[in-house]
Amino acid sequence: MSQRVLEVEYYHCTVADKPGEARKMLEFLSEKQVNLMAFNAYPRTGGKSQLDFFPENPQALKQAASDAGIELTGPIKAFLLQGEDKIGALYDPLLKLSNAGVNITASTAIVDGTGRFGYIVWVSGTEYDKAAEALKSSDWRTIQTSPPK
Repeated sequence: MSQRVLEVEYYHCTVADKPGEARKMLEFLSEKQVNLMAFNAYPRTGGKSQLDFFPENPQALKQAASDAGIELTGPIKAFLLQGEDKIGALYDPLLKLSNAGVNITASTAIVDGTGRFGYIVWVSGTEYDKAAEALKSSDWRTIQTSPPK
């Protein structure tokens, strides 16, 4: 697989910040056959945590959440970069975003142990189109709006 940038939708919910809350959510989604491209969790104020879900099929996630009575916020747009892990792998797309004046509001990267990486990039909604245009001008593959099946 070549390096690529995906425009992705994510949804989030807030749960109690206590052991097992994320596990319960992920178990339920697994039972409902909801495949996630990425998942992120972090603490919020007031004893709460936010769970971010990046579904392969947004409709499946929304249906599962509805079945469980879980209130989701979204869709919210983000970018998922995937490619071969090497020194400086993210330099080109980050340079393009910087040169376009796009501020990254948050990001998370991880390698998978087989020589590939994934990198989630969040930008503000007002800068999303500018970021998409900058990423399209990189040496990466054209942005796809959904992953290939």
